[in-house]
Amino acid sequence: MPSPYARPAAVFGAVLALVSLGAPLRAAAAPVTLAAALERAQAQSPLITSAQAALAAAQGRARQAGFSPNPEASLESENIAGSGPYEGFSNAETTFSIGQRLELGGKRRTRAAAAQAEVEAAIVRVAIARADLIQEVKTQYAQALEADARVALAKEAAERANDLAGVAATLVEAGREPPLRALRARTASDEADAAVLAAQAQAAAARRALTSLWADPDPEIDLVEPPAGPTLSAAIDPTASLDVRLAQAEREAAQAAIDRERAAGKPDLTIQAGVRRFEQTGDQALIVGFTAPIPIRDRNQGNVAAARADATAAEARERLVLARSVRAVRDAQASSRCSMSWTPRPRCRLPAMTSSPRALSAPRRWPRSNAPPRNRTPTCPDPLTRKPCWPPWRSAACWPPASAP
Repeated sequence: MPSPYARPAAVFGAVLALVSLGAPLRAAAAPVTLAAALERAQAQSPLITSAQAALAAAQGRARQAGFSPNPEASLESENIAGSGPYEGFSNAETTFSIGQRLELGGKRRTRAAAAQAEVEAAIVRVAIARADLIQEVKTQYAQALEADARVALAKEAAERANDLAGVAATLVEAGREPPLRALRARTASDEADAAVLAAQAQAAAARRALTSLWADPDPEIDLVEPPAGPTLSAAIDPTASLDVRLAQAEREAAQAAIDRERAAGKPDLTIQAGVRRFEQTGDQALIVGFTAPIPIRDRNQGNVAAARADATAAEARERLVLARSVRAVRDAQASSRCSMSWTPRPRCRLPAMTSSPRALSAPRRWPRSNAPPRNRTPTCPDPLTRKPCWPPWRSAACWPPASAP
């Protein structure tokens, strides 16, 4: 008689088999190269979407600024529903007229120019957003690759520490070392395992930071180290940077705003023309008129002053951005020259790891020709801290130098 738990166990085993088959399929997914990451970020990044939406809004305002005012129609009836001879509509006078406001002082031209200047600034902002995104993707991609390399180094160090712990345990069991040495070796192995976990957590955080640039919550991606790019040797013009171009566009927009506010302070003229009908006699007559405000108090002088202040601030920002751009270019050029002229020092030669208890417990003897000098700091630095590796308790494996036989 079959067991009542046979069928659930079979189903559970099938699920485990499918999961085990699906895991390699996910691991074998196509790796994400730097070019693919850049393309995905530019297509899905909310930063680019926001900048493009701001550009579309500026273009809509520029299109609206080019329209002239609409004409106005009015219908007016007089002398109705009164008393005596004006009772009813027999003596009514009905007037139908159309009015058009004429913008004077170049209002539409200056308004359209100011809106177009805002469009140019928005275009530069889109370019800046795209450049910032590209730089951020490259930075996060490099940091993710670095985190993966740190995980590999941490695993290698943990493996060495585990081997040393095993050798120390063998020495202790053989009675050649005290138990304290095995305890220290095991502690170092545990610390190395903890370092592996910390490196893996940092690698996962780096991948999440990378995938968040294109709003992807899944950090399970495979990275490919890109080839070394060509060294830029052409001269860079600081005045052609995107930040300087944006400052110039904002300054031009502020200047256009001054002209717009000045034109807005000039009064407009409204012309009216229509037909009037006299119900008592059945006659008709044309009417013509115009209206214009009297600029006694409000001449838009406050907005003109504000636009001038904004233009002054924009000019100051342009000078500041230009100075920062020149400094950044010069710093980058100096750093590039320093990196190209830097010659790495010869690294120390590390002895090969051995698992023989006899070899580890034997005292180390230096040849007379390669013995560490007394009261002198050797020129061979530690490759990580770049500090001298003598005295021997700092790094005894750093002597003799790599040039020694």
